[in-house]
Amino acid sequence: MTQHQSTQTMKPATAAKKLGVYLEATPAEFREGVVSRAELNALQSDPPQWLRDLRRDGPHPRAVVAAKLGVSISGLARGGVTEPLTTEQIEALKQERPEWLERERATQAEVRKEAARLKTRERESGESGD
Repeated sequence: MTQHQSTQTMKPATAAKKLGVYLEATPAEFREGVVSRAELNALQSDPPQWLRDLRRDGPHPRAVVAAKLGVSISGLARGGVTEPLTTEQIEALKQERPEWLERERATQAEVRKEAARLKTRERESGESGD
């Protein structure tokens, strides 16, 4: 008896998230179909022009906007940013340095610092045999 391996597919929203792009800005044929694992791998290894353009110019999904600004997704919401932003808009925010952005960047830096401290403590307690 032979087994046939089924092709693993994903919804366009999942593929867009894995590609780091805003789904609504992708071409209709991408949004309306399903994406196989092989197609996703091909898009990642040799991105078509539309994907290169989206990654460069946006609009970007919130996770990408947050990362480019150095804040959390929650920090974006607290700052009133609820829509996808283009690279140009992100750069403008970086130049303007609004109070909310500076505050959220400081918060994010503290979160990272605390995470690093806990990781170090965990590593040290593991080494001492606790």
